[in-house]
Amino acid sequence: MKTVMTRESLVDRHLGFVQALREAGLPVSLAEGLDAAGALTVIDLADRNTLREAYAATLVKRPSYRPGFDMLFDLWFPPVISDGTGADPDADPDRDTGERRDRAADLEHAEIPELRDRLADLLMDDPDDPAFREFARAMVERFGRVQAAAGRQSWFSFAVIRALSPETLTARLLGRMLTERGGLPEKIARQRISRNIARFQEEVATDVRRRIAEESGIEKIARSTVKPPIDRIDFLRVTKAELAQLRREVYPLARRLATRLTIRNRLGRRGRLDFRRTVRASLSTGGVPLTTRLRPKRPHKPELVVLCDASDSVSTFSHFTLLLTFALREQFTKVRAFAFVDTVDEITKMFAPGTDVIDAISRMAQEADITRFGRTNYGNVFERFAERYADAVGPKTSLLILGDARSNYQAPALDTLKRIAGRARHAYWLNPEPRAQWDTGDSVATGYGSVVPMYECRNVAQLAEFIETLK
Repeated sequence: MKTVMTRESLVDRHLGFVQALREAGLPVSLAEGLDAAGALTVIDLADRNTLREAYAATLVKRPSYRPGFDMLFDLWFPPVISDGTGADPDADPDRDTGERRDRAADLEHAEIPELRDRLADLLMDDPDDPAFREFARAMVERFGRVQAAAGRQSWFSFAVIRALSPETLTARLLGRMLTERGGLPEKIARQRISRNIARFQEEVATDVRRRIAEESGIEKIARSTVKPPIDRIDFLRVTKAELAQLRREVYPLARRLATRLTIRNRLGRRGRLDFRRTVRASLSTGGVPLTTRLRPKRPHKPELVVLCDASDSVSTFSHFTLLLTFALREQFTKVRAFAFVDTVDEITKMFAPGTDVIDAISRMAQEADITRFGRTNYGNVFERFAERYADAVGPKTSLLILGDARSNYQAPALDTLKRIAGRARHAYWLNPEPRAQWDTGDSVATGYGSVVPMYECRNVAQLAEFIETLK
Protein backbone atom coordinates (compact mmCIF):
# COMPACT_ATOMS: atom_id res chain seq x y z
CA MET A 1 0.00 0.00 0.00
CA LYS A 2 1.36 3.41 -0.95
CA THR A 3 0.47 6.13 1.53
CA VAL A 4 1.54 9.77 1.41
CA MET A 5 1.30 11.69 4.68
CA THR A 6 2.99 14.83 5.90
CA ARG A 7 5.06 14.64 9.06
CA GLU A 8 2.43 16.62 10.96
CA SER A 9 -0.42 14.32 9.92
CA LEU A 10 1.61 11.23 10.84
CA VAL A 11 2.40 12.64 14.29
CA ASP A 12 -1.27 13.48 14.88
CA ARG A 13 -2.35 10.03 13.78
CA HIS A 14 0.29 8.38 15.99
CA LEU A 15 -0.84 10.37 19.04
CA GLY A 16 -4.49 9.64 18.33
CA PHE A 17 -3.79 5.92 17.93
CA VAL A 18 -1.84 5.69 21.20
CA GLN A 19 -4.57 7.59 23.05
CA ALA A 20 -7.23 5.28 21.58
CA LEU A 21 -5.29 2.25 22.86
CA ARG A 22 -5.25 3.73 26.35
CA GLU A 23 -8.97 4.52 26.25
CA ALA A 24 -9.65 0.92 25.20
CA GLY A 25 -7.86 -0.34 28.33
CA LEU A 26 -4.51 -1.31 26.82
CA PRO A 27 -1.70 -0.12 29.11
CA VAL A 28 0.61 2.08 27.02
CA SER A 29 3.16 4.18 28.89
CA LEU A 30 4.74 7.40 27.68
CA ALA A 31 8.05 5.60 27.15
CA GLU A 32 6.39 2.92 25.03
CA GLY A 33 4.69 5.57 22.93
CA LEU A 34 8.09 7.16 22.31
CA ASP A 35 9.57 3.75 21.43
CA ALA A 36 6.82 3.27 18.85
CA ALA A 37 7.49 6.72 17.40
CA GLY A 38 11.18 5.86 17.17
CA ALA A 39 10.38 2.62 15.37
CA LEU A 40 8.50 4.57 12.69
CA THR A 41 11.74 6.31 11.70
CA VAL A 42 13.47 3.07 10.68
CA ILE A 43 10.72 1.23 8.77
CA ASP A 44 9.05 1.61 5.40
CA LEU A 45 5.85 3.48 6.25
CA ALA A 46 4.34 2.46 2.91
CA ASP A 47 4.37 -1.20 4.02
CA ARG A 48 1.24 -1.52 6.15
CA ASN A 49 2.10 -4.95 7.56
CA THR A 50 5.51 -3.72 8.69
CA LEU A 51 3.88 -0.67 10.27
CA ARG A 52 1.42 -2.91 12.15
CA GLU A 53 4.15 -5.18 13.50
CA ALA A 54 6.35 -2.25 14.51
CA TYR A 55 3.53 -0.85 16.60
CA ALA A 56 2.67 -4.29 18.02
CA ALA A 57 6.28 -4.97 19.03
CA THR A 58 6.49 -1.74 21.00
CA LEU A 59 2.96 -1.38 22.43
CA VAL A 60 1.40 -4.84 22.93
CA LYS A 61 2.44 -6.55 26.17
CA ARG A 62 0.20 -9.63 26.22
CA PRO A 63 -1.40 -11.84 23.55
CA SER A 64 -4.85 -11.01 24.95
CA TYR A 65 -4.28 -7.35 24.01
CA ARG A 66 -3.69 -8.15 20.34
CA PRO A 67 -7.33 -8.35 19.10
CA GLY A 68 -8.15 -4.88 20.42
CA PHE A 69 -4.88 -3.54 19.06
CA ASP A 70 -5.56 -4.94 15.59
CA MET A 71 -9.06 -3.51 15.55
CA LEU A 72 -7.83 -0.03 16.45
CA PHE A 73 -4.93 -0.25 14.00
CA ASP A 74 -7.35 -1.01 11.17
CA LEU A 75 -9.34 2.07 12.13
CA TRP A 76 -6.45 4.48 12.47
CA PHE A 77 -4.41 3.08 9.57
CA PRO A 78 -7.06 1.78 7.13
CA PRO A 79 -5.94 -0.21 4.08
CA VAL A 80 -7.92 1.91 1.66
CA ILE A 81 -10.41 4.74 1.39
CA SER A 82 -13.51 3.12 -0.07
CA ASP A 83 -14.17 3.97 -3.71
CA GLY A 84 -17.07 1.57 -4.13
CA THR A 85 -15.15 -0.89 -6.30
CA GLY A 86 -14.00 -3.25 -3.61
CA ALA A 87 -10.45 -2.77 -4.84
CA ASP A 88 -7.71 -4.27 -2.72
CA PRO A 89 -4.98 -1.77 -1.80
CA ASP A 90 -2.53 -4.50 -0.83
CA ALA A 91 -2.66 -6.10 -4.26
CA ASP A 92 0.06 -5.81 -6.88
CA PRO A 93 0.11 -2.17 -8.07
CA ASP A 94 0.68 -3.38 -11.63
CA ARG A 95 -2.51 -5.35 -11.61
CA ASP A 96 -4.85 -4.38 -14.42
CA THR A 97 -7.31 -1.78 -13.08
CA GLY A 98 -9.85 -2.36 -15.82
CA GLU A 99 -9.98 -6.07 -15.13
CA ARG A 100 -10.52 -5.38 -11.42
CA ARG A 101 -13.37 -2.97 -12.11
CA ASP A 102 -15.00 -5.49 -14.43
CA ARG A 103 -14.84 -8.09 -11.65
CA ALA A 104 -16.38 -5.60 -9.17
CA ALA A 105 -19.18 -4.91 -11.66
CA ASP A 106 -19.80 -8.64 -12.05
CA LEU A 107 -20.06 -9.03 -8.26
CA GLU A 108 -22.43 -6.10 -8.08
CA HIS A 109 -24.94 -7.66 -10.50
CA ALA A 110 -24.44 -11.38 -9.77
CA GLU A 111 -27.29 -13.38 -8.25
CA ILE A 112 -27.03 -14.69 -4.69
CA PRO A 113 -26.36 -18.33 -5.75
CA GLU A 114 -23.45 -17.16 -7.93
CA LEU A 115 -22.02 -15.13 -5.06
CA ARG A 116 -22.28 -18.11 -2.71
CA ASP A 117 -20.44 -20.24 -5.26
CA ARG A 118 -17.73 -17.61 -5.49
CA LEU A 119 -17.49 -17.48 -1.69
CA ALA A 120 -17.25 -21.27 -1.53
CA ASP A 121 -14.30 -21.19 -3.95
CA LEU A 122 -12.56 -18.55 -1.85
CA LEU A 123 -13.15 -20.46 1.39
CA MET A 124 -11.41 -23.47 -0.17
CA ASP A 125 -8.29 -21.39 -0.86
CA ASP A 126 -5.86 -19.37 1.22
CA PRO A 127 -7.70 -16.56 3.10
CA ASP A 128 -4.59 -14.40 2.76
CA ASP A 129 -5.22 -14.18 -0.98
CA PRO A 130 -5.99 -10.52 -1.86
CA ALA A 131 -9.06 -11.76 -3.75
CA PHE A 132 -10.50 -12.91 -0.41
CA ARG A 133 -10.42 -9.39 1.06
CA GLU A 134 -11.54 -7.87 -2.24
CA PHE A 135 -14.64 -10.09 -2.27
CA ALA A 136 -15.48 -9.24 1.36
CA ARG A 137 -15.28 -5.52 0.62
CA ALA A 138 -17.40 -5.87 -2.50
CA MET A 139 -20.05 -7.70 -0.49
CA VAL A 140 -20.06 -4.94 2.12
CA GLU A 141 -20.50 -2.41 -0.66
CA ARG A 142 -23.46 -4.35 -2.08
CA PHE A 143 -25.28 -5.60 1.05
CA GLY A 144 -23.84 -3.73 4.02
CA ARG A 145 -25.73 -0.43 3.88
CA VAL A 146 -29.00 -0.78 5.81
CA GLN A 147 -31.71 1.61 6.93
CA ALA A 148 -30.80 2.26 10.59
CA ALA A 149 -33.54 4.77 11.40
CA ALA A 150 -35.99 7.06 9.66
CA GLY A 151 -34.03 8.91 7.01
CA ARG A 152 -30.66 7.48 8.12
CA GLN A 153 -28.58 4.62 6.79
CA SER A 154 -25.47 2.97 8.13
CA TRP A 155 -23.23 -0.04 7.55
CA PHE A 156 -23.86 -3.42 9.20
CA SER A 157 -21.98 -6.70 8.90
CA PHE A 158 -25.03 -8.80 9.84
CA ALA A 159 -26.72 -7.85 6.57
CA VAL A 160 -23.78 -9.23 4.56
CA ILE A 161 -23.61 -12.46 6.58
CA ARG A 162 -27.38 -12.92 6.33
CA ALA A 163 -27.32 -12.47 2.55
CA LEU A 164 -24.53 -15.00 1.95
CA SER A 165 -25.01 -17.37 4.93
CA PRO A 166 -21.43 -18.73 4.87
CA GLU A 167 -22.10 -21.22 7.71
CA THR A 168 -24.56 -23.11 5.48
CA LEU A 169 -21.71 -23.85 3.07
CA THR A 170 -19.90 -26.07 5.58
CA ALA A 171 -21.31 -29.40 4.36
CA ARG A 172 -20.58 -28.56 0.70
CA LEU A 173 -17.04 -27.38 1.51
CA LEU A 174 -16.36 -30.42 3.67
CA GLY A 175 -17.33 -32.79 0.84
CA ARG A 176 -15.16 -30.90 -1.67
CA MET A 177 -12.19 -30.73 0.66
CA LEU A 178 -12.28 -34.42 1.53
CA THR A 179 -12.63 -35.33 -2.16
CA GLU A 180 -9.97 -33.00 -3.55
CA ARG A 181 -7.50 -33.52 -0.73
CA GLY A 182 -7.64 -37.24 -0.16
CA GLY A 183 -6.34 -38.42 3.19
CA LEU A 184 -7.14 -35.19 5.03
CA PRO A 185 -8.79 -36.05 8.38
CA GLU A 186 -12.36 -34.81 8.64
CA LYS A 187 -11.67 -33.04 11.96
CA ILE A 188 -8.86 -31.00 10.44
CA ALA A 189 -10.97 -30.20 7.39
CA ARG A 190 -13.81 -28.92 9.60
CA GLN A 191 -11.40 -26.79 11.62
CA ARG A 192 -9.93 -25.27 8.44
CA ILE A 193 -13.38 -24.48 7.06
CA SER A 194 -14.47 -22.91 10.36
CA ARG A 195 -11.32 -20.77 10.47
CA ASN A 196 -11.85 -19.55 6.90
CA ILE A 197 -15.50 -18.70 7.55
CA ALA A 198 -14.50 -16.81 10.71
CA ARG A 199 -11.83 -15.01 8.71
CA PHE A 200 -14.40 -13.93 6.11
CA GLN A 201 -16.73 -12.66 8.83
CA GLU A 202 -13.88 -10.68 10.37
CA GLU A 203 -12.93 -9.17 7.00
CA VAL A 204 -16.53 -8.06 6.58
CA ALA A 205 -16.63 -6.59 10.09
CA THR A 206 -13.32 -4.80 9.54
CA ASP A 207 -14.53 -3.17 6.33
CA VAL A 208 -17.82 -2.17 7.98
CA ARG A 209 -15.94 -0.49 10.80
CA ARG A 210 -13.71 1.30 8.30
CA ARG A 211 -16.67 2.67 6.35
CA ILE A 212 -18.44 3.84 9.52
CA ALA A 213 -15.23 5.53 10.64
CA GLU A 214 -15.05 7.37 7.31
CA GLU A 215 -18.56 8.71 7.81
CA SER A 216 -18.78 9.20 11.59
CA GLY A 217 -15.20 9.62 12.77
CA ILE A 218 -12.61 7.20 14.08
CA GLU A 219 -12.97 8.13 17.75
CA LYS A 220 -16.71 7.43 17.82
CA ILE A 221 -16.49 3.98 16.27
CA ALA A 222 -13.45 3.09 18.37
CA ARG A 223 -15.28 3.81 21.64
CA SER A 224 -18.35 1.82 20.63
CA THR A 225 -16.76 -1.28 19.10
CA VAL A 226 -13.42 -1.97 20.78
CA LYS A 227 -13.78 -4.03 23.95
CA PRO A 228 -11.15 -3.75 26.68
CA PRO A 229 -8.85 -6.76 27.13
CA ILE A 230 -10.11 -9.49 29.44
CA ASP A 231 -7.92 -8.43 32.37
CA ARG A 232 -9.33 -4.86 32.20
CA ILE A 233 -13.05 -5.71 32.11
CA ASP A 234 -14.87 -4.74 35.31
CA PHE A 235 -16.04 -7.76 37.29
CA LEU A 236 -19.44 -6.11 37.74
CA ARG A 237 -19.93 -5.95 33.95
CA VAL A 238 -18.47 -9.26 32.87
CA THR A 239 -20.63 -11.63 30.77
CA LYS A 240 -20.93 -15.39 31.08
CA ALA A 241 -18.74 -15.87 28.01
CA GLU A 242 -16.09 -13.61 29.53
CA LEU A 243 -16.27 -15.52 32.81
CA ALA A 244 -15.16 -18.60 30.89
CA GLN A 245 -12.13 -16.66 29.65
CA LEU A 246 -11.41 -15.43 33.17
CA ARG A 247 -11.06 -19.01 34.34
CA ARG A 248 -7.76 -19.14 32.45
CA GLU A 249 -6.58 -16.04 34.32
CA VAL A 250 -7.45 -17.39 37.76
CA TYR A 251 -4.95 -20.18 38.34
CA PRO A 252 -1.74 -18.16 37.81
CA LEU A 253 -3.14 -15.49 40.15
CA ALA A 254 -4.03 -18.10 42.76
CA ARG A 255 -0.48 -19.47 42.74
CA ARG A 256 0.98 -15.96 43.08
CA LEU A 257 -1.40 -15.07 45.90
CA ALA A 258 -0.57 -18.26 47.80
CA THR A 259 3.15 -17.60 47.34
CA ARG A 260 2.86 -14.03 48.61
CA LEU A 261 0.89 -15.03 51.69
CA THR A 262 3.34 -17.84 52.45
CA ILE A 263 6.29 -15.43 52.22
CA ARG A 264 4.55 -13.02 54.58
CA ASN A 265 3.98 -15.81 57.08
CA ARG A 266 7.56 -16.98 56.81
CA LEU A 267 8.94 -13.50 57.44
CA GLY A 268 6.30 -12.43 59.91
CA ARG A 269 7.82 -14.12 62.99
CA ARG A 270 11.32 -15.10 63.91
CA GLY A 271 12.18 -18.61 65.00
CA ARG A 272 12.54 -19.45 68.71
CA LEU A 273 15.91 -19.23 70.47
CA ASP A 274 18.08 -22.33 70.11
CA PHE A 275 19.78 -22.24 73.56
CA ARG A 276 22.17 -25.16 72.96
CA ARG A 277 23.57 -23.76 69.72
CA THR A 278 23.85 -20.29 71.24
CA VAL A 279 25.91 -21.58 74.20
CA ARG A 280 28.12 -23.64 71.89
CA ALA A 281 28.77 -20.57 69.72
CA SER A 282 29.72 -18.51 72.81
CA LEU A 283 32.74 -20.74 73.51
CA SER A 284 34.67 -18.91 70.78
CA THR A 285 34.08 -15.59 72.61
CA GLY A 286 35.01 -16.68 76.15
CA GLY A 287 31.52 -17.77 77.09
CA VAL A 288 29.92 -14.46 76.16
CA PRO A 289 26.88 -15.09 73.86
CA LEU A 290 27.55 -12.34 71.34
CA THR A 291 25.66 -14.16 68.61
CA THR A 292 22.29 -15.80 69.22
CA ARG A 293 21.16 -18.84 67.28
CA LEU A 294 17.51 -19.32 66.34
CA ARG A 295 15.68 -22.48 65.51
CA PRO A 296 14.51 -22.57 61.89
CA LYS A 297 10.87 -21.81 61.53
CA ARG A 298 8.78 -24.72 60.41
CA PRO A 299 7.50 -24.07 56.88
CA HIS A 300 3.79 -24.43 56.38
CA LYS A 301 1.12 -23.39 53.98
CA PRO A 302 -1.26 -20.85 55.49
CA GLU A 303 -4.95 -21.48 55.96
CA LEU A 304 -7.45 -19.37 54.06
CA VAL A 305 -10.97 -18.24 54.87
CA VAL A 306 -12.96 -16.49 52.14
CA LEU A 307 -16.11 -14.49 52.85
CA CYS A 308 -17.87 -13.75 49.57
CA ASP A 309 -20.81 -11.42 48.92
CA ALA A 310 -23.21 -13.37 46.66
CA SER A 311 -25.95 -10.73 46.32
CA ASP A 312 -27.37 -9.84 42.91
CA SER A 313 -25.60 -6.45 42.85
CA VAL A 314 -22.20 -8.17 42.72
CA SER A 315 -23.19 -11.53 41.24
CA THR A 316 -20.62 -11.57 38.46
CA PHE A 317 -17.91 -10.47 40.91
CA SER A 318 -18.88 -13.28 43.27
CA HIS A 319 -18.69 -15.76 40.40
CA PHE A 320 -15.13 -14.69 39.70
CA THR A 321 -14.12 -14.75 43.37
CA LEU A 322 -15.54 -18.24 43.71
CA LEU A 323 -13.45 -19.25 40.71
CA LEU A 324 -10.48 -17.80 42.57
CA THR A 325 -11.46 -19.66 45.75
CA PHE A 326 -11.70 -22.89 43.79
CA ALA A 327 -8.18 -22.36 42.42
CA LEU A 328 -6.76 -21.37 45.83
CA ARG A 329 -8.04 -24.63 47.30
CA GLU A 330 -5.10 -26.40 45.64
CA GLN A 331 -2.54 -23.93 47.01
CA PHE A 332 -3.42 -23.88 50.72
CA THR A 333 -3.42 -26.52 53.43
CA LYS A 334 -6.96 -25.62 54.36
CA VAL A 335 -9.52 -23.43 52.60
CA ARG A 336 -12.95 -22.65 53.98
CA ALA A 337 -15.34 -20.65 51.84
CA PHE A 338 -18.46 -18.79 53.03
CA ALA A 339 -21.10 -17.00 50.96
CA PHE A 340 -23.57 -14.43 52.24
CA VAL A 341 -26.34 -12.00 51.38
CA ASP A 342 -28.09 -11.12 54.64
CA THR A 343 -26.96 -14.28 56.41
CA VAL A 344 -23.98 -16.56 55.93
CA ASP A 345 -23.45 -20.21 55.13
CA GLU A 346 -20.38 -22.37 54.54
CA ILE A 347 -20.03 -23.57 50.93
CA THR A 348 -16.69 -25.38 51.21
CA LYS A 349 -18.24 -28.80 50.60
CA MET A 350 -19.64 -27.61 47.29
CA PHE A 351 -16.10 -27.08 45.98
CA ALA A 352 -14.81 -30.58 46.68
CA PRO A 353 -11.95 -31.95 44.52
CA GLY A 354 -13.16 -33.05 41.11
CA THR A 355 -16.21 -30.78 41.15
CA ASP A 356 -16.81 -28.53 38.17
CA VAL A 357 -16.63 -24.99 39.47
CA ILE A 358 -19.60 -23.78 37.39
CA ASP A 359 -21.75 -26.62 38.74
CA ALA A 360 -20.62 -25.71 42.25
CA ILE A 361 -21.69 -22.09 41.77
CA SER A 362 -25.12 -23.21 40.50
CA ARG A 363 -25.48 -25.57 43.44
CA MET A 364 -24.56 -22.79 45.87
CA ALA A 365 -27.32 -20.57 44.51
CA GLN A 366 -29.88 -23.35 45.01
CA GLU A 367 -28.78 -24.97 48.29
CA ALA A 368 -26.83 -22.49 50.40
CA ASP A 369 -28.65 -20.73 53.26
CA ILE A 370 -27.39 -17.24 52.46
CA THR A 371 -30.53 -15.09 52.19
CA ARG A 372 -33.67 -14.46 54.17
CA PHE A 373 -35.03 -11.10 53.07
CA GLY A 374 -32.90 -10.69 49.95
CA ARG A 375 -31.13 -7.45 50.95
CA THR A 376 -27.44 -7.40 51.83
CA ASN A 377 -26.78 -6.94 55.54
CA TYR A 378 -23.07 -7.05 56.37
CA GLY A 379 -23.64 -6.38 60.05
CA ASN A 380 -25.93 -9.38 60.47
CA VAL A 381 -23.54 -11.51 58.40
CA PHE A 382 -20.59 -10.72 60.68
CA GLU A 383 -22.69 -11.40 63.79
CA ARG A 384 -23.88 -14.76 62.46
CA PHE A 385 -20.37 -15.67 61.31
CA ALA A 386 -18.96 -14.95 64.78
CA GLU A 387 -21.70 -17.10 66.38
CA ARG A 388 -21.59 -20.08 64.02
CA TYR A 389 -18.05 -20.19 62.63
CA ALA A 390 -15.82 -18.64 65.29
CA ASP A 391 -13.41 -21.59 64.98
CA ALA A 392 -12.82 -20.91 61.27
CA VAL A 393 -10.40 -18.03 61.90
CA GLY A 394 -7.20 -18.60 63.88
CA PRO A 395 -3.56 -17.50 64.13
CA LYS A 396 -2.64 -19.33 60.92
CA THR A 397 -5.56 -17.95 58.93
CA SER A 398 -5.53 -15.40 56.13
CA LEU A 399 -9.00 -13.84 55.95
CA LEU A 400 -10.19 -12.55 52.56
CA ILE A 401 -13.48 -10.60 52.39
CA LEU A 402 -14.94 -9.95 48.95
CA GLY A 403 -17.80 -7.50 48.53
CA ASP A 404 -18.93 -3.93 47.88
CA ALA A 405 -19.45 -2.97 51.58
CA ARG A 406 -23.04 -1.80 50.89
CA SER A 407 -25.22 -2.84 53.81
CA ASN A 408 -28.59 -1.22 53.00
CA TYR A 409 -28.25 1.23 55.91
CA GLN A 410 -28.13 -1.58 58.49
CA ALA A 411 -25.87 -1.54 61.56
CA PRO A 412 -22.32 -2.36 60.32
CA ALA A 413 -21.19 -4.40 63.39
CA LEU A 414 -17.67 -2.97 63.25
CA ASP A 415 -16.74 -4.34 66.68
CA THR A 416 -17.68 -7.84 65.61
CA LEU A 417 -15.60 -7.55 62.44
CA LYS A 418 -12.70 -6.27 64.54
CA ARG A 419 -12.89 -9.38 66.76
CA ILE A 420 -12.99 -11.69 63.74
CA ALA A 421 -10.10 -9.97 61.96
CA GLY A 422 -8.11 -9.76 65.20
CA ARG A 423 -7.93 -13.54 65.42
CA ALA A 424 -6.51 -13.87 61.89
CA ARG A 425 -2.87 -13.63 60.93
CA HIS A 426 -3.76 -11.35 58.00
CA ALA A 427 -7.05 -9.87 56.77
CA TYR A 428 -7.83 -8.16 53.46
CA TRP A 429 -10.97 -6.76 51.82
CA LEU A 430 -11.37 -6.57 48.03
CA ASN A 431 -14.07 -4.15 46.84
CA PRO A 432 -15.27 -4.34 43.18
CA GLU A 433 -16.63 -0.78 43.15
CA PRO A 434 -14.59 2.22 41.95
CA ARG A 435 -12.99 4.04 44.87
CA ALA A 436 -14.89 7.21 43.90
CA GLN A 437 -18.16 5.42 44.80
CA TRP A 438 -17.03 4.34 48.26
CA ASP A 439 -19.02 5.97 51.10
CA THR A 440 -21.80 7.01 48.73
CA GLY A 441 -25.35 5.93 49.48
CA ASP A 442 -25.35 2.91 51.80
CA SER A 443 -21.62 2.17 51.40
CA VAL A 444 -19.66 1.66 54.65
CA ALA A 445 -16.32 1.29 52.85
CA THR A 446 -14.28 3.66 55.05
CA GLY A 447 -15.70 2.18 58.25
CA TYR A 448 -14.89 -1.37 57.25
CA GLY A 449 -11.60 -0.24 55.71
CA SER A 450 -10.52 1.13 59.10
CA VAL A 451 -10.79 -2.42 60.48
CA VAL A 452 -9.67 -4.51 57.50
CA PRO A 453 -7.41 -2.96 54.82
CA MET A 454 -9.64 -2.44 51.77
CA TYR A 455 -8.43 -2.50 48.16
CA GLU A 456 -10.23 -1.53 44.97
CA CYS A 457 -10.45 -4.69 42.86
CA ARG A 458 -12.54 -4.10 39.74
CA ASN A 459 -10.68 -6.35 37.30
CA VAL A 460 -7.94 -8.95 36.94
CA ALA A 461 -5.26 -6.29 36.50
CA GLN A 462 -6.13 -4.69 39.85
CA LEU A 463 -6.22 -8.12 41.50
CA ALA A 464 -2.70 -8.73 40.20
CA GLU A 465 -1.62 -5.33 41.58
CA PHE A 466 -3.09 -6.24 44.98
CA ILE A 467 -1.15 -9.50 45.01
CA GLU A 468 2.06 -7.60 44.25
CA THR A 469 1.53 -5.42 47.33
CA LEU A 470 1.75 -8.49 49.58
CA LYS A 471 5.50 -8.37 50.18
